[in-house]
Amino acid sequence: MSKLKKQFTKSAYDPLDDRHHGAIHVPIYQNSLFAFTSYDQFDEAMKAQLDHHIYSRGNNPTVQYLEMKLADLEEVESAKCFASGMAAISSAIMSVVSQGDHIICVNQAYGPTREFLGSYLTRFGVETSFIDGSSIEQWRSAVRPNTKLLYLESPTTMYFELQNLKQVAELARSIGAVTIIDNTWATPCFQNPTTLGIDLVVHSITKYIGGHSDCIGGVVLGSKELVGRIRNNEYMLLGGIMTPQTAALVSKGLRTLPLRMQRHEQSGLYVAQQLVKQSFVTRVNHPGLPSHPQYELGRQQMSGYGSLFSFLSHESPERMKEWASLLKYFKIGVSWGGFESLVTVNRPVKDELTGVEPDTVVRLYVGMEDPEDLVEDIEQAWGQVTK
Repeated sequence: MSKLKKQFTKSAYDPLDDRHHGAIHVPIYQNSLFAFTSYDQFDEAMKAQLDHHIYSRGNNPTVQYLEMKLADLEEVESAKCFASGMAAISSAIMSVVSQGDHIICVNQAYGPTREFLGSYLTRFGVETSFIDGSSIEQWRSAVRPNTKLLYLESPTTMYFELQNLKQVAELARSIGAVTIIDNTWATPCFQNPTTLGIDLVVHSITKYIGGHSDCIGGVVLGSKELVGRIRNNEYMLLGGIMTPQTAALVSKGLRTLPLRMQRHEQSGLYVAQQLVKQSFVTRVNHPGLPSHPQYELGRQQMSGYGSLFSFLSHESPERMKEWASLLKYFKIGVSWGGFESLVTVNRPVKDELTGVEPDTVVRLYVGMEDPEDLVEDIEQAWGQVTK
């Protein structure tokens, strides 16, 4: 596929393909098997199985189309789609580490990722150090002779802290390690980590890329060499493949991704700005606010902002859960990125050294509703709590 300059065109445009009779959407190839008319064709295909359509566990035309579109948007050579975000994340990690290796990971990464690194991989002699990651000195001090992977998530899941991608990538190259980043929050529209030196990018397709809360998927993107290694090993051997039905749903959602992200950015910033004014809010964690301690870094390495963020409150988790239950437009749910606004209330772990009970963390996801209505909803619900 030719490299087009503009994201809207990349997402929306496709040349008509005679094989599909001029269909606007690539058809769902509901095939497990692809057959051949001669043994010469079959033998030729078997020499490079993943470059031909032989068996859908390896390569399906509907899934392959989505991979081409995602690679183009992320500005990389290659992409491989998986059955879930965690299938993509775990496969990417396993492709670069072996027994006895050491990993450095940001401590605010996605919960299942932390569990996979900090618990599951220890069974195979792989150790992970979890760090704050907001300064390059923290990364440097965690490096060991056997460090093989630096795992980033920028912004992080709950407090939305950033890592300096360029600096971490340079450190990794200097020690012969690989970098992987979870780029789900920013999407390819607002952040392209490989242009800053990061090796592999993972996304939960379930979130913004799918965009309609109707499918689960993941993707790994990067160079042909690194993605090819995953494709030939973890992808084929572990079997976490994306189905053609899911790929078709995601491809349709992808058509409007840049447009949706513009709306999410505008609405999310508006709600964040209004939350700063609320009496029950002590701090808003949104990298697009000038009050964010890494605001300037965000402006350097991102071109826009997602609409998932959090705020802190001195109010108890129980009181904030009461408030959340009174919201009209915010549903209570954990998986974000669709058209619907969401809220979760989280109880942070008490500091064991000081015994201090930290502020309650409330995570908001701003969907497609009118942002003024969302702010009114936030205020009316708090008004009911304080009656």
